[in-house]
Amino acid sequence: MTIELFSAADFHAPEAEARRLVLANDADPREADLSDIDVVELQFPKFVDGRAFSQAFLLRRRLGYTGQIRATGDVLIDQLVQMVRSGFTQAVLRADQDPAHGARLLAHYAAFYQGDAVQASPLFARNATAAPA
Repeated sequence: MTIELFSAADFHAPEAEARRLVLANDADPREADLSDIDVVELQFPKFVDGRAFSQAFLLRRRLGYTGQIRATGDVLIDQLVQMVRSGFTQAVLRADQDPAHGARLLAHYAAFYQGDAVQASPLFARNATAAPA
């Protein structure tokens, strides 16, 4: 899975409001009705508040949500790698953040050893199943 990067100054949600669910960062995603929802928007009110990472992980791994998960609020490029690993597919970066710089930073990481919300198996297990017997 990859992540689309947007600048807050240029971003306008393309989907219909009825197909977008905005969750407060203290909401439990397990209680949300995800039927007919294309985008779940998770809030980062402050850079140091990481509750949206847990919400994204719950949506992907426990609830099996396959739609878009968008990060909004105080989103910095420093958070992008963890966002990808937590299941986010879109990030609306704070106005002073450069999406092109964020994309270059993400290009440094081709794979991760540990499993995550997107790829549950660790790298050694993926390699073992890909290797011929």
